[in-house]
Amino acid sequence: MSAASLATPAAPRTGSTLGALLKRREYCVALLLIVTLLGVGLFNHSFLTGRNIKDDLIAAAPTVLVSCGLTFVIVMGEIDISMGASMGLLASLMGVLVSPSHCGLSVPVGVLITIAAGTAIGLLNGVMVAYARMPSIIVTLGMMTVLEGVNQMVLGGNWITDLPPGLRIIGTGSFCNVPFCVLTAIVVVIATMLLARQTSLGRRIYAAGSNPGSASLAGLPVAQLKLFVFALTGFLTAVATVVSVPRLSVIENGVGQGFELLAVTCVVVGGTSVSGGVGTVAGSVLAALLLTLIRPMLIFLKLGINATYWERAIQGAFILVAVLADHIARRSERKGAH
Repeated sequence: MSAASLATPAAPRTGSTLGALLKRREYCVALLLIVTLLGVGLFNHSFLTGRNIKDDLIAAAPTVLVSCGLTFVIVMGEIDISMGASMGLLASLMGVLVSPSHCGLSVPVGVLITIAAGTAIGLLNGVMVAYARMPSIIVTLGMMTVLEGVNQMVLGGNWITDLPPGLRIIGTGSFCNVPFCVLTAIVVVIATMLLARQTSLGRRIYAAGSNPGSASLAGLPVAQLKLFVFALTGFLTAVATVVSVPRLSVIENGVGQGFELLAVTCVVVGGTSVSGGVGTVAGSVLAALLLTLIRPMLIFLKLGINATYWERAIQGAFILVAVLADHIARRSERKGAH
Protein backbone atom coordinates (compact mmCIF):
# COMPACT_ATOMS: atom_id res chain seq x y z
CA MET A 1 0.00 0.00 0.00
CA SER A 2 1.48 3.33 -1.07
CA ALA A 3 1.49 6.62 0.81
CA ALA A 4 -0.46 8.22 -2.03
CA SER A 5 -3.24 5.66 -1.73
CA LEU A 6 -3.42 6.17 2.03
CA ALA A 7 -3.69 9.94 1.61
CA THR A 8 -6.54 9.77 -0.94
CA PRO A 9 -9.96 9.84 0.75
CA ALA A 10 -12.84 7.80 -0.60
CA ALA A 11 -15.19 9.76 -2.82
CA PRO A 12 -18.50 10.50 -1.06
CA ARG A 13 -21.73 9.24 -2.55
CA THR A 14 -24.23 11.63 -4.08
CA GLY A 15 -26.52 11.53 -1.05
CA SER A 16 -23.92 12.84 1.38
CA THR A 17 -24.19 16.46 0.25
CA LEU A 18 -24.10 17.87 3.76
CA GLY A 19 -21.06 15.81 4.68
CA ALA A 20 -19.24 16.82 1.49
CA LEU A 21 -19.97 20.50 2.13
CA LEU A 22 -18.73 20.31 5.72
CA LYS A 23 -15.58 18.48 4.63
CA ARG A 24 -14.77 21.41 2.30
CA ARG A 25 -15.27 23.84 5.13
CA GLU A 26 -12.78 26.38 3.79
CA TYR A 27 -15.44 27.42 1.26
CA CYS A 28 -17.93 28.01 4.06
CA VAL A 29 -15.34 30.01 6.01
CA ALA A 30 -14.47 32.07 2.95
CA LEU A 31 -18.15 32.87 2.38
CA LEU A 32 -18.62 33.79 6.04
CA LEU A 33 -15.54 36.02 5.89
CA ILE A 34 -16.87 37.87 2.85
CA VAL A 35 -20.32 38.28 4.40
CA THR A 36 -18.77 39.58 7.63
CA LEU A 37 -16.62 42.13 5.81
CA LEU A 38 -19.51 43.41 3.71
CA GLY A 39 -22.02 43.39 6.57
CA VAL A 40 -19.86 45.35 9.01
CA GLY A 41 -18.67 47.59 6.17
CA LEU A 42 -22.25 48.55 5.36
CA PHE A 43 -22.92 49.33 9.03
CA ASN A 44 -19.73 51.36 9.42
CA HIS A 45 -17.98 52.46 6.21
CA SER A 46 -14.69 53.05 8.06
CA PHE A 47 -14.32 49.30 8.52
CA LEU A 48 -13.35 48.74 4.87
CA THR A 49 -10.86 51.61 4.53
CA GLY A 50 -7.38 50.75 3.34
CA ARG A 51 -5.81 51.77 6.64
CA ASN A 52 -8.12 49.57 8.69
CA ILE A 53 -7.70 46.57 6.39
CA LYS A 54 -3.92 46.99 6.71
CA ASP A 55 -4.21 47.05 10.50
CA ASP A 56 -6.40 43.93 10.44
CA LEU A 57 -3.85 42.05 8.32
CA ILE A 58 -1.05 43.06 10.70
CA ALA A 59 -3.09 41.79 13.65
CA ALA A 60 -3.83 38.51 11.85
CA ALA A 61 -0.26 37.82 10.70
CA PRO A 62 1.08 36.01 13.82
CA THR A 63 -2.04 33.84 14.06
CA VAL A 64 -1.77 32.97 10.36
CA LEU A 65 1.89 32.02 10.76
CA VAL A 66 1.36 29.69 13.70
CA SER A 67 -1.84 28.21 12.23
CA CYS A 68 0.09 27.09 9.15
CA GLY A 69 2.32 24.88 11.30
CA LEU A 70 -0.40 23.79 13.72
CA THR A 71 -2.50 22.54 10.79
CA PHE A 72 0.04 19.77 10.17
CA VAL A 73 0.18 18.88 13.88
CA ILE A 74 -3.60 18.39 14.04
CA VAL A 75 -3.62 16.61 10.65
CA MET A 76 -1.26 14.11 12.33
CA GLY A 77 -3.90 13.59 15.02
CA GLU A 78 -1.95 15.50 17.68
CA ILE A 79 -2.33 18.86 19.44
CA ASP A 80 -0.03 21.63 20.63
CA ILE A 81 -1.25 24.09 23.26
CA SER A 82 2.16 25.48 24.23
CA MET A 83 2.42 28.13 21.48
CA GLY A 84 1.19 31.03 23.60
CA ALA A 85 3.63 30.33 26.44
CA SER A 86 6.36 29.70 23.89
CA MET A 87 5.70 33.06 22.25
CA GLY A 88 5.85 34.78 25.65
CA LEU A 89 9.19 33.22 26.56
CA LEU A 90 10.66 33.79 23.10
CA ALA A 91 9.65 37.45 23.24
CA SER A 92 11.37 37.83 26.63
CA LEU A 93 14.44 35.95 25.40
CA MET A 94 14.69 38.12 22.30
CA GLY A 95 14.32 41.28 24.37
CA VAL A 96 16.97 40.22 26.89
CA LEU A 97 19.40 39.22 24.13
CA VAL A 98 19.27 42.48 22.17
CA SER A 99 18.50 44.99 24.92
CA PRO A 100 21.52 47.28 25.59
CA SER A 101 20.82 47.07 29.33
CA HIS A 102 20.94 43.26 29.28
CA CYS A 103 23.04 41.13 26.87
CA GLY A 104 23.34 43.78 24.15
CA LEU A 105 23.80 41.32 21.28
CA SER A 106 23.31 42.41 17.69
CA VAL A 107 19.78 42.13 16.34
CA PRO A 108 20.58 39.40 13.73
CA VAL A 109 22.24 37.23 16.39
CA GLY A 110 19.36 37.75 18.81
CA VAL A 111 16.80 36.91 16.14
CA LEU A 112 18.65 33.74 15.08
CA ILE A 113 18.93 32.54 18.68
CA THR A 114 15.23 33.24 19.22
CA ILE A 115 14.24 31.25 16.13
CA ALA A 116 16.57 28.40 17.13
CA ALA A 117 15.06 28.37 20.64
CA GLY A 118 11.51 28.22 19.25
CA THR A 119 12.46 25.33 16.96
CA ALA A 120 14.12 23.54 19.89
CA ILE A 121 10.93 23.85 21.97
CA GLY A 122 8.96 22.29 19.10
CA LEU A 123 11.55 19.53 18.73
CA LEU A 124 11.37 18.73 22.43
CA ASN A 125 7.57 18.46 22.20
CA GLY A 126 7.98 16.23 19.17
CA VAL A 127 10.51 13.93 20.82
CA MET A 128 8.26 13.33 23.82
CA VAL A 129 5.20 12.72 21.65
CA ALA A 130 6.81 10.70 18.83
CA TYR A 131 9.47 8.69 20.65
CA ALA A 132 8.40 8.65 24.32
CA ARG A 133 4.82 8.06 23.08
CA MET A 134 3.33 10.50 25.56
CA PRO A 135 -0.08 12.09 24.80
CA SER A 136 0.48 15.39 23.04
CA ILE A 137 -2.14 17.20 25.14
CA ILE A 138 -0.23 16.25 28.33
CA VAL A 139 3.18 17.03 26.84
CA THR A 140 2.25 20.47 25.57
CA LEU A 141 0.23 21.32 28.68
CA GLY A 142 3.30 20.53 30.77
CA MET A 143 5.51 22.47 28.37
CA MET A 144 3.15 25.45 28.57
CA THR A 145 3.43 25.48 32.37
CA VAL A 146 7.22 25.17 32.29
CA LEU A 147 7.61 27.96 29.73
CA GLU A 148 5.33 30.28 31.68
CA GLY A 149 7.41 29.70 34.82
CA VAL A 150 10.71 30.25 33.01
CA ASN A 151 9.34 33.42 31.43
CA GLN A 152 8.46 34.84 34.83
CA MET A 153 11.99 34.10 36.02
CA VAL A 154 13.54 35.72 32.93
CA LEU A 155 11.58 38.95 33.27
CA GLY A 156 11.37 38.96 37.06
CA GLY A 157 8.23 41.08 36.91
CA ASN A 158 10.00 43.82 34.93
CA TRP A 159 9.39 45.12 31.43
CA ILE A 160 12.04 45.41 28.73
CA THR A 161 11.74 48.98 27.52
CA ASP A 162 14.96 49.68 25.61
CA LEU A 163 14.47 47.65 22.44
CA PRO A 164 17.03 48.72 19.78
CA PRO A 165 15.78 50.43 16.61
CA GLY A 166 17.06 47.54 14.49
CA LEU A 167 14.61 45.20 16.18
CA ARG A 168 11.73 47.65 16.15
CA ILE A 169 12.04 48.06 12.38
CA ILE A 170 11.26 44.35 11.91
CA GLY A 171 7.88 44.88 13.52
CA THR A 172 7.09 48.35 12.20
CA GLY A 173 8.83 48.40 8.82
CA SER A 174 7.39 47.61 5.40
CA PHE A 175 8.37 46.89 1.81
CA CYS A 176 6.40 48.61 -0.95
CA ASN A 177 3.97 49.70 1.78
CA VAL A 178 3.33 46.07 2.81
CA PRO A 179 4.36 45.41 6.44
CA PHE A 180 7.14 42.89 6.97
CA CYS A 181 4.89 40.71 9.14
CA VAL A 182 2.27 40.49 6.37
CA LEU A 183 4.93 39.70 3.75
CA THR A 184 6.32 36.98 5.99
CA ALA A 185 2.86 35.50 6.47
CA ILE A 186 2.25 35.46 2.71
CA VAL A 187 5.54 33.65 2.06
CA VAL A 188 4.84 31.07 4.78
CA VAL A 189 1.27 30.46 3.57
CA ILE A 190 2.47 29.80 0.02
CA ALA A 191 5.33 27.57 1.22
CA THR A 192 3.14 25.46 3.52
CA MET A 193 0.41 25.11 0.90
CA LEU A 194 3.01 23.83 -1.55
CA LEU A 195 4.36 21.51 1.15
CA ALA A 196 0.90 20.06 1.74
CA ARG A 197 -0.14 19.70 -1.88
CA GLN A 198 2.98 19.30 -4.01
CA THR A 199 5.53 17.33 -1.99
CA SER A 200 5.89 13.70 -0.94
CA LEU A 201 6.52 14.92 2.61
CA GLY A 202 3.10 16.57 2.68
CA ARG A 203 1.41 13.45 1.30
CA ARG A 204 3.13 11.34 3.95
CA ILE A 205 1.93 13.65 6.73
CA TYR A 206 -1.68 13.30 5.57
CA ALA A 207 -1.30 9.55 5.13
CA ALA A 208 0.14 9.11 8.62
CA GLY A 209 -2.59 11.27 10.12
CA SER A 210 -5.36 9.44 8.29
CA ASN A 211 -4.31 5.96 9.40
CA PRO A 212 -1.12 5.75 11.51
CA GLY A 213 -1.21 1.95 11.71
CA SER A 214 -1.48 1.43 7.97
CA ALA A 215 1.09 4.17 7.37
CA SER A 216 3.59 2.34 9.59
CA LEU A 217 2.91 -0.94 7.78
CA ALA A 218 3.50 0.89 4.49
CA GLY A 219 6.93 1.91 5.74
CA LEU A 220 6.25 5.57 6.48
CA PRO A 221 8.38 7.07 9.29
CA VAL A 222 5.44 8.19 11.45
CA ALA A 223 7.60 9.19 14.45
CA GLN A 224 9.88 11.32 12.28
CA LEU A 225 6.88 12.99 10.65
CA LYS A 226 5.48 13.90 14.07
CA LEU A 227 8.87 15.28 15.07
CA PHE A 228 8.92 17.42 11.93
CA VAL A 229 5.44 18.93 12.37
CA PHE A 230 6.08 19.87 16.00
CA ALA A 231 9.45 21.40 15.07
CA LEU A 232 7.80 23.32 12.22
CA THR A 233 5.19 24.72 14.61
CA GLY A 234 7.91 25.77 17.05
CA PHE A 235 9.85 27.43 14.24
CA LEU A 236 6.80 29.34 12.98
CA THR A 237 5.91 30.40 16.52
CA ALA A 238 9.37 31.94 16.79
CA VAL A 239 9.00 33.64 13.40
CA ALA A 240 5.63 35.04 14.47
CA THR A 241 7.25 36.37 17.66
CA VAL A 242 10.09 38.05 15.77
CA VAL A 243 7.86 39.84 13.25
CA SER A 244 5.01 40.84 15.58
CA VAL A 245 6.32 41.53 19.09
CA PRO A 246 8.71 44.37 18.06
CA ARG A 247 5.71 46.42 16.96
CA LEU A 248 5.33 47.26 20.65
CA SER A 249 7.81 49.55 22.37
CA VAL A 250 8.06 47.21 25.39
CA ILE A 251 8.11 43.49 26.15
CA GLU A 252 6.13 42.37 29.20
CA ASN A 253 4.68 39.22 30.75
CA GLY A 254 1.39 39.29 28.84
CA VAL A 255 2.82 38.42 25.41
CA GLY A 256 1.14 35.33 23.93
CA GLN A 257 -1.47 34.99 26.66
CA GLY A 258 -4.45 33.04 25.29
CA PHE A 259 -2.80 32.73 21.88
CA GLU A 260 -2.90 28.92 21.89
CA LEU A 261 -6.71 28.86 22.12
CA LEU A 262 -7.03 31.25 19.19
CA ALA A 263 -4.61 29.24 17.02
CA VAL A 264 -6.30 25.90 17.75
CA THR A 265 -9.71 27.44 17.10
CA CYS A 266 -8.56 28.79 13.73
CA VAL A 267 -7.25 25.41 12.59
CA VAL A 268 -10.34 23.49 13.70
CA VAL A 269 -12.80 26.08 12.35
CA GLY A 270 -10.85 26.02 9.07
CA GLY A 271 -11.76 22.38 8.56
CA THR A 272 -8.88 20.41 10.03
CA SER A 273 -10.30 17.33 11.74
CA VAL A 274 -9.33 16.77 15.37
CA SER A 275 -9.24 13.05 14.48
CA GLY A 276 -6.44 13.65 11.97
CA GLY A 277 -5.94 13.07 8.27
CA VAL A 278 -8.13 15.93 7.00
CA GLY A 279 -7.44 19.66 6.74
CA THR A 280 -5.99 22.40 4.57
CA VAL A 281 -3.66 25.31 5.17
CA ALA A 282 -6.03 27.52 3.17
CA GLY A 283 -8.89 26.73 5.55
CA SER A 284 -6.76 27.56 8.59
CA VAL A 285 -5.62 30.85 7.06
CA LEU A 286 -9.17 31.90 6.16
CA ALA A 287 -10.35 31.04 9.67
CA ALA A 288 -7.45 33.02 11.16
CA LEU A 289 -8.48 36.06 9.14
CA LEU A 290 -12.10 35.61 10.21
CA LEU A 291 -11.44 35.08 13.92
CA THR A 292 -8.92 37.90 14.28
CA LEU A 293 -11.55 40.18 12.75
CA ILE A 294 -13.92 39.55 15.65
CA ARG A 295 -12.51 42.20 17.98
CA PRO A 296 -12.26 45.04 15.43
CA MET A 297 -15.63 44.02 14.01
CA LEU A 298 -17.27 44.32 17.43
CA ILE A 299 -15.55 47.65 18.02
CA PHE A 300 -16.81 49.02 14.69
CA LEU A 301 -20.28 47.77 15.62
CA LYS A 302 -19.91 50.12 18.61
CA LEU A 303 -20.36 47.55 21.35
CA GLY A 304 -17.82 49.35 23.53
CA ILE A 305 -16.37 47.52 26.52
CA ASN A 306 -18.64 44.53 25.87
CA ALA A 307 -16.57 43.71 22.76
CA THR A 308 -14.00 41.78 24.84
CA TYR A 309 -16.64 39.52 26.38
CA TRP A 310 -18.40 38.91 23.08
CA GLU A 311 -15.08 38.05 21.43
CA ARG A 312 -14.42 35.15 23.79
CA ALA A 313 -18.00 33.90 23.52
CA ILE A 314 -17.90 33.96 19.72
CA GLN A 315 -14.53 32.17 19.58
CA GLY A 316 -15.85 29.46 21.89
CA ALA A 317 -19.00 29.09 19.82
CA PHE A 318 -16.95 28.77 16.63
CA ILE A 319 -14.88 25.88 17.96
CA LEU A 320 -17.96 24.03 19.26
CA VAL A 321 -19.70 24.42 15.90
CA ALA A 322 -16.54 23.29 14.08
CA VAL A 323 -16.19 20.13 16.18
CA LEU A 324 -19.90 19.38 15.65
CA ALA A 325 -19.51 19.91 11.90
CA ASP A 326 -16.53 17.52 11.88
CA HIS A 327 -18.60 14.92 13.74
CA ILE A 328 -21.51 15.27 11.27
CA ALA A 329 -19.16 15.03 8.29
CA ARG A 330 -17.59 11.83 9.59
CA ARG A 331 -20.99 10.28 10.32
CA SER A 332 -22.14 11.13 6.77
CA GLU A 333 -18.97 9.59 5.39
CA ARG A 334 -19.48 6.38 7.37
CA LYS A 335 -23.12 6.12 6.24
CA GLY A 336 -22.09 6.71 2.63
CA ALA A 337 -19.59 3.87 2.84
CA HIS A 338 -22.32 1.33 3.75
